Amino acid sequence: MTTEGCLRVGQTAPDFTATAVVDQEFQTKKLASYRGKYVILFFYPLDFTFVCPTEIAAFSDRYEEFTKINTEILGISVDSEFAHLAWIQTPRNQGGVGDIAYPLVSDLKKEISNAYNVLDPEAGVALRGLFIIDKEGIIQHATINNLSFGRSVDETLRTLKAIQYVQSHPEEVCPADWQEGDKTMVPDPIKSKVYFSAV
Repeated sequence: MTTEGCLRVGQTAPDFTATAVVDQEFQTKKLASYRGKYVILFFYPLDFTFVCPTEIAAFSDRYEEFTKINTEILGISVDSEFAHLAWIQTPRNQGGVGDIAYPLVSDLKKEISNAYNVLDPEAGVALRGLFIIDKEGIIQHATINNLSFGRSVDETLRTLKAIQYVQSHPEEVCPADWQEGDKTMVPDPIKSKVYFSAV
């Protein structure tokens, strides 16, 4: 298997221009227009399914926590913008997502899912890919779940904060399970002993 064409952490996130539903209106969204902000870009299989609304709602309910740290969220599926709108107009207690705080992007031609290497060609839908893109448009984190289980907003937020911390403190690194306010370490054979001697 060759790695040619595979998307990896450290690469520039593939740009796209697509129609999205924002506040029940159709808008054109371009990924490059978010430069200067962090972006949580997450793919999900289909509107009007089962795990998907729980994820969409969970990210929407915590949206303010992301915007406070200069981060935008974009949800993407292979549905049309009309399906997105209908799903948003359906209350949560009826399997919809209701009004949500961030754009849902339409990838009807499956070009974005393909560019991010999350398209399941047999099912014709995107796997649950999640990418954290930094202010320069570089992918800093990527995770892909199979279709039958959802992602953690807490872990996404924790990872995002760790990325932001090390980018603003390039002389430090974050150990396993690092949470905001925890000790970090200096990646040096001698200086790292300060961290290890305290744990």
